[in-house]
Amino acid sequence: MVWFNSKRIFCSPMKCGIILTVPCCVFWLFIQIQWLKGNEGFSCCHWNTGKNLTILLWHWPFEIPYSLGGDVCWDLYRIPHCKLVDRRSLFPSADVVVFHNRELIQGSQKLPTEFPRPRGQRWAWMSLEPPHHNGNLQQFANIFNMTISYRRDADITIPYGELLPLESEGSLVEDNSVNKSSLVCWVVSNYQSHHKRSRVFKELSAVVPVQVYGNWKQKPLSSKDLLPTISRCYFYLAFENSEAKDYITEKLWKNAYQGGAVPVVLGPPMSHYKDVAPPNSFIHIDEFKSVKEMGQYLQQVKEDKKRYAEYFKWKQHWMVRLHTDWRERLCKICSQDNHLSQNKVYSDIDAWDKAPI
Repeated sequence: MVWFNSKRIFCSPMKCGIILTVPCCVFWLFIQIQWLKGNEGFSCCHWNTGKNLTILLWHWPFEIPYSLGGDVCWDLYRIPHCKLVDRRSLFPSADVVVFHNRELIQGSQKLPTEFPRPRGQRWAWMSLEPPHHNGNLQQFANIFNMTISYRRDADITIPYGELLPLESEGSLVEDNSVNKSSLVCWVVSNYQSHHKRSRVFKELSAVVPVQVYGNWKQKPLSSKDLLPTISRCYFYLAFENSEAKDYITEKLWKNAYQGGAVPVVLGPPMSHYKDVAPPNSFIHIDEFKSVKEMGQYLQQVKEDKKRYAEYFKWKQHWMVRLHTDWRERLCKICSQDNHLSQNKVYSDIDAWDKAPI
C-alpha cells in the first residue's frame, strides 16, 4: 500500500507502476513485517485482551465527517478500549473495517478487495436504509462478517431511537391537549403516489382534515420549527416510506413522541411497534377495518380529553432517546464485540437484507 500527497492511494506489489514499484513495495513489506512482529502500532485483532479494539470507518456516511479527536468512545459514551479511526493508512492494524452501504452502491466508494485482508480482520456492512434503498447486494457475497443496522437481528443494532426508564417515576404528565389547532398533520418531502402511505393519506384526507408540511407542499419546516409545529397537532402521521422488518424511524421517535402528538403509524406490523414502543402510545392503521373507520376514531378521541390523555401516560415512566451520531453507532461495536462470532461470513447478505417481515 502507498500513502502520499495526502491522498488515499493504495497499491499492492503486483499492481505498482514502474515509477512507483520500489517505494510501493518497500512500504508494503514494511507494513507486513511490522504486523508479523506484533508491533503495538500494527498488531491486529485484540479480542478479549483488554487492549484497544480498532474500528476503521472506511468512508463517512453521506460524506459528513465527525471529529475523532481524543478517546471518542470513552469521552462521549463511556465505552472503554475502543479506538475509532478514519485514516485508511491504519487498515493493516484495524480489527474491524466499516463500510456504509450508500456510497458503495452509488459507486463513489469501493471496497479494498485488491489488498490482502489482515488475519482476523472483520468487515462490517452498515446501513440505516430499508431494503429497496440498499440496492443489489449480491455483489457483496462472502465479503462481510458483520451487519450494522436498525434491524434487531443485526450483529450490531443501531435503532433510530429507544426508550429509557425515567430515574424518578410517577411525575405528573402535562396536558398534551392544550394549544392544539390541527387534528392531523404530516410532514413529507418525498411523496410518491405509489407508496402505501400516499394512498392511505389520500383516503384519510377525504374523511378528516390533514395539515401537510414539507417540500411536497412547498411548506418546508426548519429544524427549530419542526417540533413546535407538530406540537399543535393532536395526531401525527408517522408513516414510513417502506414496510420493512423493524424499520421504525425518527418519524415515530422524534416527530411524534418528542413533538407531543399521538403517532398514527404505518410501517412494519403492529407487533414490531409493540416490541419497542410504549404500550398504548400509538395508533396502528392495522387496528381498523378501513381508513375511514380510523379517521372517525381520531375525531372521537380528539373530543374525549380523558381518552386522549391515555396515550401519554407512558411519559410517567419512560423517556425517548434519539440516536443520531455515527460515532456512537461505531463505538457500539466495541461494547458488543465479546458477544459476536469472530468467524462469521455472510454468504448472501442480499438475502439477509431482504428477509421477509
